[in-house]
Amino acid sequence: MNPTTVCDFDDLVDGNAQRFEVDGVPVAVVRVGDDVYAINDICSHANVSLSEGEVWCDELELECPKHSSAFSLVTGVPSTLPATQPVDVYDASVVDGRVVIGPSDGAASDTATSDTATSGTATSDTATSDIRETS
Repeated sequence: MNPTTVCDFDDLVDGNAQRFEVDGVPVAVVRVGDDVYAINDICSHANVSLSEGEVWCDELELECPKHSSAFSLVTGVPSTLPATQPVDVYDASVVDGRVVIGPSDGAASDTATSDTATSGTATSDTATSDIRETS
């Protein structure tokens, strides 16, 4: 997955998830306050869109709307059954007011709270041709 600009940060609703497709991968992008997170949008237990679930802001988790498994926005690991396998976590940052999603560096997702890239994987001239907002 190449670093890709998906939307303006201000377009994301605080405490909600929004689904995007980046290089053919469904991604749930979640805003919690001034932070942004990105995880794979498909539940590891059932073929359900996680972005349709509830965001637990205090726990930094996204709940699957089908069976209520909750996935960490930081690690992708489920904290509740029936899911037992994690979902992928992607790098998410804010660059010049735009949300950039990129490949995970293997660690917990980086978040940005300013208009500069903090992860080192995104630049302000990131391509946008492979992005689709889906509902």
